[in-house]
Amino acid sequence: MSESNEKRKTYYESIIKQGYSRRDFMKFTTYMAAFMGLKSTMVGQIAKSLETTPRLPVIWEHYQECTCCSESFIRSDHPIVADIILDKISLDYTLTLMAASGHQAEAAKNETMRKYKGEYILCVEGSIPLGDDGNYCCIAGKTAKQAFLEAAAGAKAIIAWGSCASSGCVQSAKPNPTEATPIHKILKNKPIIRVPGCPPIGEVMAGVIVHVVAFGRLPELDRQGRPKAFYSKRVHDSCYRRPYFDAGLFAETFDDKNSKEGYCLYNLGCKGPSTYNSCGTLKWNNGVSYPIQSGHGCIGCSEDKFWDNGPFYERIPKVPGFSIEASADDVGKVAAGVLAGGIAVHAVAANISKRKELAGRIKRGKSNEQNIDS
Repeated sequence: MSESNEKRKTYYESIIKQGYSRRDFMKFTTYMAAFMGLKSTMVGQIAKSLETTPRLPVIWEHYQECTCCSESFIRSDHPIVADIILDKISLDYTLTLMAASGHQAEAAKNETMRKYKGEYILCVEGSIPLGDDGNYCCIAGKTAKQAFLEAAAGAKAIIAWGSCASSGCVQSAKPNPTEATPIHKILKNKPIIRVPGCPPIGEVMAGVIVHVVAFGRLPELDRQGRPKAFYSKRVHDSCYRRPYFDAGLFAETFDDKNSKEGYCLYNLGCKGPSTYNSCGTLKWNNGVSYPIQSGHGCIGCSEDKFWDNGPFYERIPKVPGFSIEASADDVGKVAAGVLAGGIAVHAVAANISKRKELAGRIKRGKSNEQNIDS
């Protein structure tokens, strides 16, 4: 059960009580400011807010989903994210992590909604089914829609975790038998922070909560309601394979030599050119890697209706990002004949260099074969 307003500890007090030092706290605030794309001068404001702001109660609802968002969040790179932002944030209700269940769990949620009306954060993981009067997902005798609207009424901020809550995800893929619906289509009178991804990156999730806590307002959102700090650039724009795309050099199979040498995966269905996310900059697993770096193309999981946007392993017909729309077959021509300045020169030079290198390897290979035969 949450502490009273008078007794609720600040985030800083909770961090120190957990055994972290002042130095650890300042590292954490710097870390979060960097992830949110803020200037270093904002670190002090974040630190002051966490030192003086009582922990905000959190209600974390689960509807039609696989819990991958929670899994991603608790495996964040920085230990304070899980220990403080989740474990010690005053997480009053979450079916996945709380010890209570049944009537006790529902009583805890109702108490939080009553005592902290207008103060708590509502996090939603999963889509809401509207088919069959909502009977596909019922909790404590209420449909997901009923539970969501009740919890949303008194929330200070509402966050849609993952593509299920943000866009419906796989549950809403055709033919969508349960009529799975993202939460922003059900609640129209309140702003909702959409944090798509299947799942979203843990540090992105933490950054959104820290922003609400530190500044008392929602982060700057794009037209789709996504935080600009994390969804303003395409995966394509930060991809280390991008120079090969510009040069018109593509892998044709996942196990060919070109793929292993870092050639662009566009021909294998990579959706990076049309997907907005931070995968290429923040990465996963403590910043070690992300799908493209692991050899698999982006499937566009943070975009609306990504399950119905065509097969994962067929290339998209058009690629945005140049002054014109270009298909992969025309990228070399675009780079050589349309793009101006250094981009064109770099692309052509890289293309020629790579082709010379490949020709040399072929020639050396034939020479070796002749030596063996002789």
